[in-house]
Amino acid sequence: MSVEGIEHTQPRRRISVAIIGAGMSGLCMAVKLQDAGVDEFTIFEKADEVGGTWRDNTYPGLTCDVPSRYYTYSFRPNPEWSHMLPPGPEIQQYFRQVATERGLRHHIRFGTDVTDATYRDGRWWVATAAGVEAFDVLVTATGILRIPRYPDIEGLDTFAGPMFHSSRWDHSVSLPDKRIGLIGTGSTGVQITAELGGEVRQLKVFQRSAQWICPWPNPEVSARTRAAMRRWPWLNSFGYWFWSRFVRSIFGVAPVRPGWQRWLYQTQCRWNLRLSVRDRELKAKLTPRDQPMCKRMIFAGHYYRAVQKPGVDIVTDAIDCIEPRGVITADGALHEVDLLVLATGFDAHAYVRPLAITGEDGRTLDEVWADGPAAYRSVAVPGFPNMFMLMGPHAPVGNDSLIHVAENQVEYVMWWIDQLRAGRIVTAAPTEAATKAYNDAMKAAMPQTVWTTGCSSWYLGKDGLPELFPWDADHYKELMRAPQVTDFEVRTP
Repeated sequence: MSVEGIEHTQPRRRISVAIIGAGMSGLCMAVKLQDAGVDEFTIFEKADEVGGTWRDNTYPGLTCDVPSRYYTYSFRPNPEWSHMLPPGPEIQQYFRQVATERGLRHHIRFGTDVTDATYRDGRWWVATAAGVEAFDVLVTATGILRIPRYPDIEGLDTFAGPMFHSSRWDHSVSLPDKRIGLIGTGSTGVQITAELGGEVRQLKVFQRSAQWICPWPNPEVSARTRAAMRRWPWLNSFGYWFWSRFVRSIFGVAPVRPGWQRWLYQTQCRWNLRLSVRDRELKAKLTPRDQPMCKRMIFAGHYYRAVQKPGVDIVTDAIDCIEPRGVITADGALHEVDLLVLATGFDAHAYVRPLAITGEDGRTLDEVWADGPAAYRSVAVPGFPNMFMLMGPHAPVGNDSLIHVAENQVEYVMWWIDQLRAGRIVTAAPTEAATKAYNDAMKAAMPQTVWTTGCSSWYLGKDGLPELFPWDADHYKELMRAPQVTDFEVRTP
């Protein structure tokens, strides 16, 4: 059925939109609704402020690994970034500014947790502690790195000192005088180590597996440059264009297909370790067994310097258990620490869950995803009409700026909302056949990616394959730019 072929004879329909989440994606969705003249939207946010992961994570050394000029909304440049790679607090401040400048706060219900959403009688019924409300469109913007993952270690709850997850940092605990035990060496663990190494009494890093580190400098942006950015906005626009092309044509390509981009990144990582660490024993500890980029890319300019400072110890023996005084490793050694930090990541496969979503015919999203999360182009699911997901399964989160991904997805969602407002359609949901064909094509393309070269990472789903997009970011942008109406079950007035 061709939606474009339906003659438009009705006035524009008023529709209501429920957005779950006031993080980066939810705010982007709200701004685009505003720009289109849609004012009947509500953002449900369980926290008391916007920002999502940048609100929740406040650990020392927190920095985005995407250049700051590109880690902005294309419609709202920011001339005030202090560094090439934006620090976490500045990113959070940026999202707060966007919410305030665009008048989004009166659309946001802070402290409101959505417990379930049910499709019934052609509308989405959204339930919170305050009651149930009906909306025409449901947009989930709940993020991907949201639910902390705690390690299953015997005796974890017996530790006598302060202990917290890296995303729940307790800033009331002083650090310089502490012997700190850091569990985890992913991106978060690397950033914390780089920041605290040599700055605290002792730092013991419990490493389950070594990580490849790309030497990425993070110079400060001078006051003169910031002033120029404010005075001549085109400089910001040029910076966005330059860094978007740089990221998408090099680091956006390297993980998904063999070529000079992959060779360049892998060579940088190997030489970075070779030239930065002289001690052979330490170098052996820090040498990964897998290929660079098989796990999440990690960019850090001074990690190797930090781990070689006095008081820093990389512990590679497996953790056996935890007791009140500290950590006992498999060799029987007791590592006494005053503070335990769990940099153990997130449940990256939860997506909207634990939110319960029920589509037509009473089928729940949990039932549909019994064998693992799957979606059509990561934004829609068969049997769930007028529901769209931002940062859903297999979004290109491993090789592009998430803000750019969100903008592409929001434009796709807005195309369907425009059809609803124009009265051309009543509901739309992808077909089972189209969704299966799309996911089969992704699985067929996955072996060319570096993510399948033999490593254990949070990218991997139940089937052992990465829940990532196996093509480059430009290809995803094209998919979002051109909706295939024939792939959808569309109901017309």
